[in-house]
Amino acid sequence: MTRDPYQVLGVSPSASAAEIKSAYRALVKQHHPDAADGISDDPERILEINAAWELLGDAEARQRFDAGRGERSARATAQARASSGKRRRGAANDAELERWLEQVYHPVDRLLGQVLDPFPAQLRELSADPYDDSLMEAFCDYIERSQSKLQTAETLYRSMPCPSSAQGFGLSLYHFLSGVQDAVMELERYTAGYVDDYLRDGREMIREACLRRQRIQDQLPA
Repeated sequence: MTRDPYQVLGVSPSASAAEIKSAYRALVKQHHPDAADGISDDPERILEINAAWELLGDAEARQRFDAGRGERSARATAQARASSGKRRRGAANDAELERWLEQVYHPVDRLLGQVLDPFPAQLRELSADPYDDSLMEAFCDYIERSQSKLQTAETLYRSMPCPSSAQGFGLSLYHFLSGVQDAVMELERYTAGYVDDYLRDGREMIREACLRRQRIQDQLPA
C-alpha cells in the first residue's frame, strides 16, 4: 500500500475505532462494485480501502503501524533537518570562500603581478650596462617597490584564514608568495656585490614564480 491508511479512509490519526469503522463502511458502500449506488470505475480503490481497514481495524496492527509511523516521521524530520543543515553549511562555506578570494587571493595576486610583470623590462634596462649608476639605481628602486608590495601581500595573506574547502589552493598561494619573496631577495643580493650567481638564481626564481602563478589561476575555485 503506497498511501497512508488514514488518508485512504479519510480520517485523522487520532480517530477512534468507531470513527474508523464508520468511515470504512461509508467508503465500501460508495465504491463496492456490487453496491446499488457503488462506483465501479476504479477497482483498485476498493482494494486500497480494504487494505487500510485490515490495518486500522485491528487494534494491535494499528498500534504497531502508529509506532512505526512515528519513527518514520522522526527519521524524515531528522533527514530534512540534516539536508537543510547541509545546504546552509554549503551556502556558508561558499560565502566564506568567496569572501576569502575577494579579500585575500585577488589582492595578493595583483600585488605579486606588479612585482613579476615589470621584471623583464627592468632586467633588459639594467643589462645595457650593469655598472651604470643610473641604471642600477632604477633597478634598486624596482626592488624597493617590490619589497613594499610583498610586505603588503604577506599582511593580506595572514589577515584571514583560508577556508577549509580551499586549503590546498591557499597553500599554493603561500608557496607562490614565498617564491617571489625569495626571488627578490636574490636580486637584492646581486645589487650589493654584482655577483652574477644571485642574478641568475633570482631570474630563474622569477620564471618559476610566473609558471606557478599560471597554475594557481588554472586551479582557481569556482
